[in-house]
Amino acid sequence: MKDDFRLDGKTAVVTGAGSGIGRAIARRFAASGAKVYLMDIRKEHADETARLIAEDGGVKAVVAECDVTDGEATRRAFGSIAAEGRIDILVNSAGISNIGRLENTAEEDFDRLFRVNVKGVFLCMQAAIGPMKSGGGGVILNLASIAATAALSDRFAYSMTKGAVFSMTLSVAKDYLADKIRCNAISPARIHTPFVDAYLKEHYPGREAEMFAKLSQSAPMGRMGQPEEVAALALFLCSDASSFITGADIPLDGGFFNLR
Repeated sequence: MKDDFRLDGKTAVVTGAGSGIGRAIARRFAASGAKVYLMDIRKEHADETARLIAEDGGVKAVVAECDVTDGEATRRAFGSIAAEGRIDILVNSAGISNIGRLENTAEEDFDRLFRVNVKGVFLCMQAAIGPMKSGGGGVILNLASIAATAALSDRFAYSMTKGAVFSMTLSVAKDYLADKIRCNAISPARIHTPFVDAYLKEHYPGREAEMFAKLSQSAPMGRMGQPEEVAALALFLCSDASSFITGADIPLDGGFFNLR
């Protein structure tokens, strides 16, 4: 039982691995024995994740620079990975956020959110599904959000994209049961990532600490989650310990959804 949470001998592709939640997941997987492909549009950020994994003493990490909104580039990147061996795990963590409601969401922002958060997930799953089928199975984990199923103020376009991620997760889980491919999602509440710090610096200069404390209180537990906490749940859902879980959307929200 002590090995249920290990990923020894497995290969994982983590998108958005250059920062935040994606970086934390990549580091946790590597520390648990997986060979991890660090997929990110920013090579220098993925390089930094690879450096941290080496410092952690994790299994080899490989930088895979890729724009997941580009179908040809995504298929080429996954094809290169599959040519080297199995793809056991795909984690779709790449994503962007947006602040706004229906009437002030610009069309170009809507399109950008859709390209990264929806089309990017679609393209990566589509590129990985063939190698997983031919390899006898696999695990896909998508990063959704509580915004997929709860009403959040000023998150119109972002909520739309995460609802789509949730729906795609259910469809893939259903369609590939016979191929021994599991597909689940994690729906975090607010997680303390570089995005949060950049947002506060831009919109509340000089009041960052005050607003950080205010935002932290949105969760009943009175704090934001940490990327490492998302990574711990991701490890469980991508390991053999969760072999009877598919088509699930797991909230990681400090009690936000049920205890407000």
